[in-house]
Amino acid sequence: MDWQERITIDANILVGKPVIKGTRLSVEFIINLLAERWTEEDILQNYPGLTREDIQACLAYAGAALQTEKVYPLHVS
Repeated sequence: MDWQERITIDANILVGKPVIKGTRLSVEFIINLLAERWTEEDILQNYPGLTREDIQACLAYAGAALQTEKVYPLHVS
C-alpha cells in the first residue's frame, strides 16, 4: 500500500497533521477510531466519503512513522 497516494500533509489543514486527501479527517483520528474498536464498516458508514483504501493508507502511514521513530533511553542520576 502506497499511503502517499492517499495521505497528505499541508500546514493549512489541521495545522499540518497528516490527513486523508480531500478531507479534514486526520490519520490520528482514524487510528483512534480503530483503537476504540470501531470496525472498518463502522467508519465507512459514518464517513461515507472514505474508502477501505483510505483506512489502509492510515494504517500504512502509522506503520511507516513508527519505523522511523527513534527512542533514546534517559539516564537519571
